Amino acid sequence: MPLNHVFIPYGAYWSTPFCRWQGGLSAMHSVELAARVASDFLRRKEIPPATFDGLALGYTIPQHHIFYGAPWLAGMIGAGAITGPMISQACATSARLLAGAALEVEAGQRECVLAVACDRASNGPHLYYPDPRGPGGRGQAEDWVWDNFNLDPYTGGTMLATAEAVAREAGFTRKEQDDVCLLRHGQYQETLADDRAFQRRYLIPVAVPKGKKETITVEVDEGPRDTTEKGLAQLRPVLEGGTVTAGTQTFPADGNAGVIVCTRDRARALARDPAPPVRLLAYGEARVAKGLMPKATVPAARDALRRAGVNANDLNAIKTHNPFAVNDLFFCREMGRRPEEVNRFGSSLVYGHPQGPTGMRGVIELIEELAAPGGGNGLFTGCAAGDTAMAVVVRVG
Repeated sequence: MPLNHVFIPYGAYWSTPFCRWQGGLSAMHSVELAARVASDFLRRKEIPPATFDGLALGYTIPQHHIFYGAPWLAGMIGAGAITGPMISQACATSARLLAGAALEVEAGQRECVLAVACDRASNGPHLYYPDPRGPGGRGQAEDWVWDNFNLDPYTGGTMLATAEAVAREAGFTRKEQDDVCLLRHGQYQETLADDRAFQRRYLIPVAVPKGKKETITVEVDEGPRDTTEKGLAQLRPVLEGGTVTAGTQTFPADGNAGVIVCTRDRARALARDPAPPVRLLAYGEARVAKGLMPKATVPAARDALRRAGVNANDLNAIKTHNPFAVNDLFFCREMGRRPEEVNRFGSSLVYGHPQGPTGMRGVIELIEELAAPGGGNGLFTGCAAGDTAMAVVVRVG
């Protein structure tokens, strides 16, 4: 059954630019920065913090004081009377965050929830786990970001290995992956047209201290690279004998994003004019066989579409989180879509992947893509660690 009472006010969402590894946001505490950005957004939109009766925080990379995450964030934005959960589900964090908020609204437990996702992949924590039973009483150390990228404890493999496994099984060539990457970079250029007219609908600048007296403003994504067919062809595969290169996979990034999830009446009151209704119809999830993560986007998408009561042929726009070009090749083959029909305005393959907020930016871009021509049905789907994926279906107009 679809969700019947869950809406997103048109325009009541934001994303910061996504900054490259060790870039403009690398020294900023991700939760404190998210609170500052959320406060600025609410002030500009003239939305009082008292509007919200719930808040949810999504993250994947711990920051100092994260133990207090959601209520701390609520207090920092001036909504100290509310609280909510902290959600962490690897790359599916945003989809799970939206699903959780939607279920609370659908059940009548909440009327207006602020869902915020934030992460800083740069300068992630180095953790030490004491183990008095270890040799000499030594414990175990973990680099939160790199060690988890490079080892799934269940399969013993890396995320990169899952892309290579699907490429081998499906027969996707190096050239096909390069072509998809080049296409996505070209699509991203559409968001920069007319002085970034598309991005300015949702991408908001961030003021960042630089020294004691100077402040710089981060206005655009830092990660997109100049990409050419020749340049891609010259890159060596990351793994010996493989097909995935640095050009056909995404990269760690920093940033945050937020979405207001609420009832129909609240959405009408908060929406930007002109305001097409934006309804969150359903979410879905899936898990595939060991070491085949890029495949999971397809069953997750089908699950969400089934719950929404929407036929795949009735989709007007599709966005994916695609850490590898292989993801889109597999998705398009299985769903009967041409690569040109997916990710019209680029994707995380181009602008980077700060984990928690990546999917939220994808959903926001999906809404704006649908709103421009007058509305329609849209699907977001993206894979996540553990050979899983989540998907969200929205209807605009």
